[in-house]
Amino acid sequence: MMIDGPDALSAAVRAVSFAFLLNAAGIPIFIAAFGRLVPNSLESITTLGWRLTIAALVFVVAHQLLEGARMTGEMSGVFDPAMQKMALMSPAGAAFAFRVAAPLLIAIGLRRSGALTLLGALLIISSFTLEGHTSTNNHRAAAAALLILHLSVVAFWLGSLWPLYITAARDQPAISARVIDKFSFTAAWIVPMILFAGVGLMALLLPSLATLQQPYGQLLLAKVAGFAVLMALAALNKWRYGPACAEGDTVAFKRTVIVEYALICAVLAITAAMTMFYSPEQA
Repeated sequence: MMIDGPDALSAAVRAVSFAFLLNAAGIPIFIAAFGRLVPNSLESITTLGWRLTIAALVFVVAHQLLEGARMTGEMSGVFDPAMQKMALMSPAGAAFAFRVAAPLLIAIGLRRSGALTLLGALLIISSFTLEGHTSTNNHRAAAAALLILHLSVVAFWLGSLWPLYITAARDQPAISARVIDKFSFTAAWIVPMILFAGVGLMALLLPSLATLQQPYGQLLLAKVAGFAVLMALAALNKWRYGPACAEGDTVAFKRTVIVEYALICAVLAITAAMTMFYSPEQA
């Protein structure tokens, strides 16, 4: 299919907004789970979370404005009040409302109340159920539940990587190794839920296995391949590079964390493209 300028720009901004949103959702989860273990890094992690929520808000607003351009096929649509009103009245408009409120709650909560940050994280994750293929599926409730589970774990994983990097770089070896060990133990139990929920979503969304030969299915397989690589990197961190941090050798761990972060963002970019341009029902 041909993708014009507004569509391409909108897809790129959408992908970046997904990354910032799930980062913003994941950092409050990391702080709630491990914040007490990183007293020396907690302030830096909190500041990072605040900045990420502001970045998420900027890109969410930018993507919503580009919906007008997508409707008209021209960038002038950004300034068309009628197109912008139509975009706000669509299901994407409801998701937009959640995605504006949630970062504000997290930004305020990071300064005042942890409960607000977790509520904001929940709103971000829930916003993905208001648009896309799960919102129109015949089994919408089941699809929404699986998607929330899927994205909650993704947010936890993605939102923990940057704080773990900060901890490895700034905290004493014993502290960073302890946090990494506890994160790895927790992740070993919950990260496989990404695959479980993903398989469930595939069963609900794909009309047949023949869909895997279509663009939607091919992008889905690319996501699965990316997840397999991520699991291999996570195993390296758990069994080799993480324990080495106890001896002060953090270089390999930090390098692997950067690669994991980039891969998750790449998978989110694939998700943004496949949900914007393709459908599992396409033949």
